[in-house]
Amino acid sequence: MRNVSPSEVAARLRTAPRLAVLDDDPTGTQTVKDTPVLTTWTVEDLRWALRQNSPVFFVLTNTRSLSPQDAAARNREVARALHEASRAEGTPYVIASRGDSTLRGHFPLETDVLTEELTAAGAAPDGVVLVPAYIEAGRLTVDSTHWMRTPQGLLPVGESEFARDATFGYTSSALPDWVEEKTKGRTPADRVLRITLTDLRTGGPAHVAARLATLRDGATAVVDAVCDDDLRVLALALAEAEENGTRLLYRVGPSFVRARAGQAAHPPLTAAELRPLRAPEAPHGLIVVGSHVSLTTRQLNHLRDSTGDLAEHELDVARLLDPAARDRHIHEIADKASATLATADTVIRTTRTVVTATDPDESLAISRSVSAALVETVRLITAARRPAFVVAKGGITSSDTATHGLEIRRAWARGTLLPGIVSLWQPVDGPAAGVPYIVFAGNVGGDEALADALALLRSAA
Repeated sequence: MRNVSPSEVAARLRTAPRLAVLDDDPTGTQTVKDTPVLTTWTVEDLRWALRQNSPVFFVLTNTRSLSPQDAAARNREVARALHEASRAEGTPYVIASRGDSTLRGHFPLETDVLTEELTAAGAAPDGVVLVPAYIEAGRLTVDSTHWMRTPQGLLPVGESEFARDATFGYTSSALPDWVEEKTKGRTPADRVLRITLTDLRTGGPAHVAARLATLRDGATAVVDAVCDDDLRVLALALAEAEENGTRLLYRVGPSFVRARAGQAAHPPLTAAELRPLRAPEAPHGLIVVGSHVSLTTRQLNHLRDSTGDLAEHELDVARLLDPAARDRHIHEIADKASATLATADTVIRTTRTVVTATDPDESLAISRSVSAALVETVRLITAARRPAFVVAKGGITSSDTATHGLEIRRAWARGTLLPGIVSLWQPVDGPAAGVPYIVFAGNVGGDEALADALALLRSAA
């Protein structure tokens, strides 16, 4: 083990370019504290983020929920606006494309598009650095193989339920093989640069920087990590490589962002810290559940079993996919939920049965349609009755609820409700200003995590 303090990284990177994290769903903020978040990417919004006293900021692109064509277009939009904002503010930047720690998402599409845009701006990347580790959630990389912690022990991620995703499925757990698989052979596994734990812990920052300096023409490097110290060594190495002229683009999981920001792992927010953030005039909160992974269903079941005074309403997916029934069903559920919100914390959820199609794009379109209905329900509920807080469970659900249901444009990620896995945003504009927004990924936490988060929110009343 090579110990590196967060303060050492913060001091080393004090004059480094700002890290702009293009987050393909909102859950990437769950490892950081007091960090700006944008859900839109106008030049003025990006200039606002660049002016904040923070080494990093997030731009919520939500591209994981989009088709490949739309995801590519959105990345181009953000990259071009970011370049313009950077010139206007005189603030340099580097880009991290934040993807899922279980390897789902538009890779290599997003890094390909960002490479094209950076090249057009005169900053062609020498390499793409892939760092998917998410320490708190047990997503670890050892000897270039990516693992996930389960109740039964560590499981190669290619053998997990996430590898069978209808849209982003894969078979490889060894990252060089995964890169070859995802690039359809364009980048052979034996051409991927491997930064191992030995490189990080024995070689140290200077050694790793020298290895990264060998990257050319957008080549890919994959990096091991099992703890924050590994990632902080990497952050120091990246700073040295970049100062020496190596241009890098990142594809990362959540933990890299915290290390690169020079932040320590923060304990969860306390009831005393939550109390001034909570909407004082509203007695009860809204819990929005869209994720369909088995862990979310178990968490919802535990919440139901352990929490007596809870109202629950279901959006029937079959009715949502029926154009003749959709609107009436949404309004019926919204009316019921806004009424129960006066007397109890209220859950709205979609049917737990997953509806998919044989074509990945069609499956994604179904998910988008259901998510849009869930968000419209949230919009109707919150227009009728202001909640004390809103919890959104699931990546697509969290993004759409923030941007469309609550119309959040700018916010601060203030910390977490559980260690490193459930982020609380403080919206600073729009109708949701003053309502804490809790971003809860579908695939993290134990079975009791949703109930624990609600208990903490209730303790702040």
